[in-house]
Amino acid sequence: MRGAAALLFALSLALAACGGTPSEQVETTAPVPVTLAPARRGPIHRVVRATGVVKPATGAELVVTAPQSARIAAMPKGVGERVRRGDLLVRFDIPSLQADAAARRSDVERAQAHLTQARANFERLTGLFGRGIAAKKEVEDARRELTESEASLAESQSARAAAGNLAGRGTVRAPFDGVVAERNHNPGDLAEPGGDPILRLLDPARLQIEAPVPLDQLAGIAVGNAAQVLGPGGAAYEAAVIARPAAVDPATGSATVRLAFARTTDLPAGTPVEVEISGEEHANAVVAPKAAVVQEGAESFLYTVDAQNKAHRVAVRIGVENRDEVEILLGLTADQRVVVQGQNGLPDGAAIVAAPAAPAAPAAGATEEKP
Repeated sequence: MRGAAALLFALSLALAACGGTPSEQVETTAPVPVTLAPARRGPIHRVVRATGVVKPATGAELVVTAPQSARIAAMPKGVGERVRRGDLLVRFDIPSLQADAAARRSDVERAQAHLTQARANFERLTGLFGRGIAAKKEVEDARRELTESEASLAESQSARAAAGNLAGRGTVRAPFDGVVAERNHNPGDLAEPGGDPILRLLDPARLQIEAPVPLDQLAGIAVGNAAQVLGPGGAAYEAAVIARPAAVDPATGSATVRLAFARTTDLPAGTPVEVEISGEEHANAVVAPKAAVVQEGAESFLYTVDAQNKAHRVAVRIGVENRDEVEILLGLTADQRVVVQGQNGLPDGAAIVAAPAAPAAPAAGATEEKP
């Protein structure tokens, strides 16, 4: 019995060595399931992606600061409140400005009185000179005094206007309809010039996006290009380019592009957003799904599939691209199939089998049928 068992064991080892197939070989020769998609020839638009910030347009923001050291007398509007054009925003109590304005008014009154007297004296002496009573020098002295009085009055009036303008800064009214976005002080607070803003007013109907774009992407952007703005939560807003940059930041190698919303947005100023700007169109391009392209450092490649269902790794050169597709400048023709899923770790020349496409998500509100 022991001899028969040993003989059977030796025979099984010999059969495994001569005719058996190792499990590793079966795994490497089995077709790899992948998802395929065809390349196509046709138009493709470049899409430039950037991260931007929602900001007020020029003239749609007012930051109130103190004209000089002052006490805040009134601030009737709070953060988030709507403001109509002409509404009071801040009133400062600045005694020095009021005193200066009063002094300048007094200077104008004195200059006006002196001018009246000089004009009367000149007219009197001119009449006397015509009758041969007054000397010519007296008339010339009167004319010079009249000229100096006119200049003094003009100077006093200019100083009064300047003082009035400065005193007028003690009362700040809204220059446009808007919303109070920031309030850093309250009535009774002392405010210093050049310090923190007292109040910030924005016009929410005039918001824009500022987005820095890398220098190598600017060539495909022109004023008027359509764009899509993606806010928090994926909400999308239509926009358009309204200004290209006039200068490039040498530190970052990028330049700021400004875009305007097509319609009034509910995004508040300061919101970070993603921007997708439509660039130029290449009309007769070889186009592949973007999911097919694999990047390894500076190299781009994809897998094509031949008639024998074998995958081949092919180096390609990339042109313009958008969210879903990419232009292939070299390495692919429009009649080839490419691997869009399952290519990671796929050996060059491996046999493949097309995996079924993922089922489409049911429409909102749809119910699954039961047999």
